[in-house]
Amino acid sequence: MENYLKNILKIGKTNLSTRESWLKKTLKGLPYGLKILDAGAGESQYKKFCSHLIYLSQDFAQYDGAGDGHALQTKKWDNSKLDYVSDITSIPVENETFDAVMCVEVFEHIPEPIEALKEFRRILKKDGILILTAPVCSLTHFAPYYFYNGFSKYFYEKFLDQNGFEIIEMNSNGSWYEYVAQELHRLPYILEKYSGYKTGRVKKALIEILLMPLLLFFSIASNKDNNSQELLSFGLHIKAFKVR
Repeated sequence: MENYLKNILKIGKTNLSTRESWLKKTLKGLPYGLKILDAGAGESQYKKFCSHLIYLSQDFAQYDGAGDGHALQTKKWDNSKLDYVSDITSIPVENETFDAVMCVEVFEHIPEPIEALKEFRRILKKDGILILTAPVCSLTHFAPYYFYNGFSKYFYEKFLDQNGFEIIEMNSNGSWYEYVAQELHRLPYILEKYSGYKTGRVKKALIEILLMPLLLFFSIASNKDNNSQELLSFGLHIKAFKVR
């Protein structure tokens, strides 16, 4: 019974932790002393995984946490510690400056993501490493700097190849069950913000209790999941080499 409860509480809540676990492993696996650019770095939250690397950050530095006030916003956002303030498609560095580029949950905020891939190719050395994550599906956030709901594996297979990259790792974060469960957990917030229901602590707890049978079913089904991520997942994690 205890394990069932743990699984119910966990399902739909692993988006961030799974991504950060993969990033930590991937970044820690890079050789000591490589020069890496965190493109679209925001608050540089993944600098902590790069202590063995020469870390530099870039962002356009226009998001302030409030955005246009619509949909999901962070409220606070600190762009004050960036090395480069520029458009991500025109970074002020010489060709082949970096051994690695990481770009984490940024592509949905770029008007021209394919141009960003071209820029990454330009600034990476031959055999340079690209570490990239982005949603397969996402809710509107950081508006008005939100242009795409997400990117499928077919986007990367087509445009990474066209822009001189070879994918060496691509894996899904989550599944259909986990994504839908994530949004069920968001129900109290949605009811309050968009339907005017004052949920409060007691009503939030009641909603969670009412959702438990469905979340339990999702948890059981998720344990038997057979590739539902081909329909929907939180996002994709990609590691690629610049090969030409």
